[in-house]
Amino acid sequence: MSKLVFAAVILLLGASALDAADPGIVAKQTSSWRAQHEREILAEFTEVLAIPNIAGDQPNIDRNVKAIRAMLEKRGLKTQVLTIDGASPIVVADIRVPESHRTIAFYAHYDGQPVDASRWTSDPWKPVMRNGKAKEVDWRSAKSIDPEWRFYARAAGDDKTPIIGMLAALDALRAAGMKPSVNLRFVFEGEEEAGSPHLAAYLAKYPDVLRPAAWILCDGPVHQSGSMELYFGARGTVGLDLTTFGPVKGLHDGHYGNWVPNPIVRLTHLIDSMRDENGKILIAGFYDGLKAPTESERNALAKIPDVEPALRREFQIASTEGDAKPLNELLMLPALNVRGIESGHVGADASNTIQTEARASIDFRLVPPETPESVKALVERHIESLGYKIVREKPGASVRLAYNKIVQVVWGAGYPPARTALDLPLSIELATIMTAAGHDPVRLPTMGGSIPMYLFQQPNDTPVIGLPIANHDDNQHAADENIRLQNLWDGIEIFACLFTKLTPD
Repeated sequence: MSKLVFAAVILLLGASALDAADPGIVAKQTSSWRAQHEREILAEFTEVLAIPNIAGDQPNIDRNVKAIRAMLEKRGLKTQVLTIDGASPIVVADIRVPESHRTIAFYAHYDGQPVDASRWTSDPWKPVMRNGKAKEVDWRSAKSIDPEWRFYARAAGDDKTPIIGMLAALDALRAAGMKPSVNLRFVFEGEEEAGSPHLAAYLAKYPDVLRPAAWILCDGPVHQSGSMELYFGARGTVGLDLTTFGPVKGLHDGHYGNWVPNPIVRLTHLIDSMRDENGKILIAGFYDGLKAPTESERNALAKIPDVEPALRREFQIASTEGDAKPLNELLMLPALNVRGIESGHVGADASNTIQTEARASIDFRLVPPETPESVKALVERHIESLGYKIVREKPGASVRLAYNKIVQVVWGAGYPPARTALDLPLSIELATIMTAAGHDPVRLPTMGGSIPMYLFQQPNDTPVIGLPIANHDDNQHAADENIRLQNLWDGIEIFACLFTKLTPD
């Protein structure tokens, strides 16, 4: 080989290496590969979506574990199944990069919400494709696959899409001759929709496996604008059931109204004392000491696209709570939501009765530095300041006769909030790679929902960042859950870019 030809080859190889290192090139190569393998991706997706995945349904949970493990091992990944008595297994798979001293874990969950099949247009365990007019289409024999089509099935959006997206990204990289730049760990949980009751125990039992350098949580929908999103925090949560009591038996309100206390009226006044119509929490001390947004968080909030007019039209509401503050600013604050009230009947079933009791279900969304314990103390102090006797069980005759106002307080499970700084190196790195790949993400300082991010942060404040890929209107947790294909395609591209562009140290 002449020196001139040799030099040309070296230049070409160098250019190729530089191109492969650029996220935009990786995204294009991945997109090209995906376009040629869409039916293969969807066929594999169909198989895993067809397996029922409700937490607690152990036979089907085991089927999911077996299927996901087989998908991982088929791609040559070192895979293990973590177990704890009474818990759904966690599937873990690793790709080791000898040059890297950094392990990044990508998390998703394979379990899904329970279903009421009568509310679904089709069987939730038989995935179907529909076009923009909600008409079923035969994607297997179609001449081309429209990226606006949607796959309908339980867990299509929440949360099996990231699993198939990650695996397809690995396939695309292998086809292009590219390798990950960092040690990758895939962690797929099976109890997220049940509140992750055993996650803390898993983290404690398997610290060598479940304590990577950082976590990327691939759960949830993208921003309502349709743009991809990174979220850096999640509000904590704690639930509360309140029951107020009236007479020991139902009474005719004509004979005893305005004399025998009405438990429904007492309950509604108790709720009114805790929260006003604009969502402001009225409990003394509730906002004391809250962590103010950082400069980075304020800058990110200012850049979030304004989707509120479109959301008001979609939800058919003329106004909002929060004294007209923007939605994403309100997500930085705690919230009190009344989930339901139960007592008596209405309409044709209503009767002229003073009911024996009334019950409300409430949930609090928490922000740093609040904890479930700190909120419980404030709420109970407030209730007692109104003259109520707090009980933990339904009161007997002696308690009823001894106290004027009685409320049964039952707290649910909860967990604290968590946030990762937007100016951490990993936070900047993820956003930079995504932007270079053509998917400039919305940076959300905290999402409104609650997930136990704080567990992943322990014990050394490990960075935890959310990277959802599902469409915002995926009907997660509801009937006719779906995934828009373009969201899956975009997710495959981003996973491929992150796998190859995260720094090894």
